[in-house]
Amino acid sequence: MNAITLIIIYLAGINLLSFVVMGVDKYKARKRAWRIPESTLFVLALIGGSVGSIAGMHLFRHKTRHWYFLYGMPAILILQVIIVIALMTSPIEFLVM
Repeated sequence: MNAITLIIIYLAGINLLSFVVMGVDKYKARKRAWRIPESTLFVLALIGGSVGSIAGMHLFRHKTRHWYFLYGMPAILILQVIIVIALMTSPIEFLVM
């Protein structure tokens, strides 16, 4: 298994996890149960789950009234895309094993 395959599997998994966690938090909010901390939701987005977090926000209509989620999650995604583009276009060659 090469590095690209591992990265794709990781990103698919973390985005699925972020999506599910957003749905679980919405469910808990409706039941007035113990909630998942907002910092956890942001950390999941920061470590690669921004697409899943954004999809979960809009599909479950969760956290869409909080400006820091409404603007923060897309900002994280844009930053991640910029980093990937910068790494891909940099003159440094990355060794893929």
